Amino acid sequence: MVRLSKVFRVAFIGMMVAAMALAAGCGASKSASQSGGAGGKVELKLAYHLPVDHHLSKSIERFAKRVNEKSNGQITVITYPAGQLYTDKSMNDAIMSGGLDMGLNSTAMWTTVVPVLNVLDVPFLLPNYDSVAKAIDGGLGKTLGEEMEKKGVYPLMWADYGYVQFANNARPLQKPEDFKGLQLRGYGQIPAETIKALGASPVTMGSGEVYMAIQRGTIDGQTSGTTAMYSRKIYEVAKYLTMTNHAFCEFVVAVNKAKWDSLSADQKKILTDAANETRDEIRKETKAADLESMEALKKQGMEVYEIPQSEIPMWQEATKQVRDDFIKANGEIGKKVVQECLKAN
Repeated sequence: MVRLSKVFRVAFIGMMVAAMALAAGCGASKSASQSGGAGGKVELKLAYHLPVDHHLSKSIERFAKRVNEKSNGQITVITYPAGQLYTDKSMNDAIMSGGLDMGLNSTAMWTTVVPVLNVLDVPFLLPNYDSVAKAIDGGLGKTLGEEMEKKGVYPLMWADYGYVQFANNARPLQKPEDFKGLQLRGYGQIPAETIKALGASPVTMGSGEVYMAIQRGTIDGQTSGTTAMYSRKIYEVAKYLTMTNHAFCEFVVAVNKAKWDSLSADQKKILTDAANETRDEIRKETKAADLESMEALKKQGMEVYEIPQSEIPMWQEATKQVRDDFIKANGEIGKKVVQECLKAN
């Protein structure tokens, strides 16, 4: 009986050692999976709602191809364009919850989660492309990124969409006082406040209704980018274009923060390098597209007025209430991002 008991004890100890080794192995396996395989292969789903022929869509596809090639198979980015997985309204929740690894969406769609992102719509803070790039690559981008990370997302790439201008069919808009009495369609809260600050009345309607509304005289004009104006043939119903550069539209490729943290340093570098390379291309393309669209609108008969840089302070003063209200609504962080924009000029 003693000899048999000793055999059982030896067998039991052996079983325990084996179990501990197996548990340790399982734990290591789980850790490797959570960290992107400790540099092992990882698959990332990247969704966006824009149509495949949109210039930002083409840029995102280039980004995915770069990552796949640079990583030599260690990272596979699979794209889902044109709202195949999520719409622009449902995408952000999916990224934050981890249901989606990465997604391209406008900062306007993120403002319900990170209200301070509205700073890009505050009028006349970033009057030229150089100031936008300097702000995004500097203090502004860092601060906005930190605010997004608090919500569980990491902003991998900022993607320029372009400046916002004014078009109308009533008269040339060369001074703030020229806006008085006009009815103009805006596309959100701060754009509407800007229109009101300039002395006009903001009107809410879908972008698809604008052409007919101007044609019928329901509204006098609208605010949007020149690329959108040209594609929607606003030149057929509006005679005057004012290049104000008063607000800037930005998109962002956001990554689920837990997913980002699970990647190895090498994987993060590959993604970051590909993102920066694509970002710089987008900046050049967006600036060129904005200017080409302006020239195309001019050729179609629109009378174009570009605000001189020397007159920007006059426009800033006219819309100061919008800036003050933004700071009041967002507190110290609002004041900080406004200052970061102004420092970039």
